[in-house]
Amino acid sequence: MKRNAFVFVVLFVAILAMLTAGKYLARVRKHGPLKLVGNVQGAAAPDFTLPTLDGSKITLSEFRGKAVLLNFWATWCPPCKVEMPWFADLQKEYGQDGLVVLGVAMDDSSPSTIAKFTHEMGVNYPVLLGTDKVSDDYGDVQYLPTTFYIGRDGTIVDKMTGLLDRKDIEEAVKKTLNTSSKASGGLQRQAKSEGKAVATRELAVRDANR
Repeated sequence: MKRNAFVFVVLFVAILAMLTAGKYLARVRKHGPLKLVGNVQGAAAPDFTLPTLDGSKITLSEFRGKAVLLNFWATWCPPCKVEMPWFADLQKEYGQDGLVVLGVAMDDSSPSTIAKFTHEMGVNYPVLLGTDKVSDDYGDVQYLPTTFYIGRDGTIVDKMTGLLDRKDIEEAVKKTLNTSSKASGGLQRQAKSEGKAVATRELAVRDANR
């Protein structure tokens, strides 16, 4: 009995996801040049500046040095509504470790409508107003939700499309934090090593000139 109920829930969510994707794909718009086509892992995350719900602006590169969870969503997307409280919890839990969650609203609702929606969902992270350009820059975001996990160095660690388990999302967050920390540490060690090499060469030159 429980198994049948579980299967019904899974099928229901899958149908909602397909309807959501269809609604988004039905939007008529002119595409620009596409970026991030194919395997995006290790690629540089395209920078952007987008308006927030309060009229200010946020630039992605402002968060260089932190791990960014970049979530494309819409108010009419049922799977997005499932994920958003999870993102709020993850922001609260891992924010002190360097996680920054950014939501990009990809629907045509007014900022006030989106603001009311995010307040009701308990969103505690910045929500930006998406554009067709940022969608194209991220490979033409056709399916919602779509989430990019961006390391501290600005490169993409992972990309996930559709509704996943909270466990999978949290694992991706941990992977992004750990990978970016190691990359950052490696860059620091490389800089120190190069600095020591330069200092050693300078000393050698000085000794030779004495």
